[in-house]
Amino acid sequence: MAKSILITGCSSGIGLDAARGLKARGWRVFATCRNEADCATLRDEGLESFVLDYADEASIDAAVAECLGRTGGTLDALYNNGAFACPGAVEDLPRGALREIYETNLFGYHDLTRRIIPAMRAQGHGRIINCSSVLGLVGMKWRGAYVSTKFAMEGLTDVLRIEMRGTGIEVILMEPGPITSRIRANAIPHFEKWIDWENSARAEEYRPLMSRLYEDRGPDRFELPAAAVTKKLIHALESKRPKARYYVTTPTYLMGFARRILPTRALDWLIAKG
Repeated sequence: MAKSILITGCSSGIGLDAARGLKARGWRVFATCRNEADCATLRDEGLESFVLDYADEASIDAAVAECLGRTGGTLDALYNNGAFACPGAVEDLPRGALREIYETNLFGYHDLTRRIIPAMRAQGHGRIINCSSVLGLVGMKWRGAYVSTKFAMEGLTDVLRIEMRGTGIEVILMEPGPITSRIRANAIPHFEKWIDWENSARAEEYRPLMSRLYEDRGPDRFELPAAAVTKKLIHALESKRPKARYYVTTPTYLMGFARRILPTRALDWLIAKG
């Protein structure tokens, strides 16, 4: 029987490439999206797809029931991937903005993982892979909301990995860095909803950010296609001894190294210099 995996955030980018890549390798892929229209598109190309919205507990419950119902109660792997960003200076982030992003980027991951673990315990094996970021290793300006969710998720994942020792369940972090995706475009509605930038003490500093956010200026420096993440994901899923962390892009390797060797002030200076 083909191994099975549930992947979130499959409407585009990392999740979509992972779903296609693993299906091509013979995996049974449950490719979930937040919107039914995106799921319908994936079903049209031959993927098994249904709705899973991290911010909706009932949606998570229904998606888990659908997935396990189709497999007879088993699941070999879970890839928590879906997330969004809300750009803005930390001092300009209302409480509601943080509450909203945590519901998806952290609480949704945790809720889904908890609901899948009993099936993996019963079968005696499984792999849980959480998609973090270079911003789960270091903080960068204007990204405080997203950074904070990834730092929190890294800590929760580290503890879960330790607690799962001896169960047959491997817990793994994927740390991509700049990857071609729609995360910037998808951040615009959240920025417009929550950040009153024109009345901010940093209003003039926001203007370059606005240009970067709204204008398509091509790939970032060091940006790789989503296939680069899928390549590491395949190793995490199929290796007999998977790593605890998978770095993907040059910035992730550099920042991981810099965080280990530099004093905090020196690291702050390096990040500020870009």
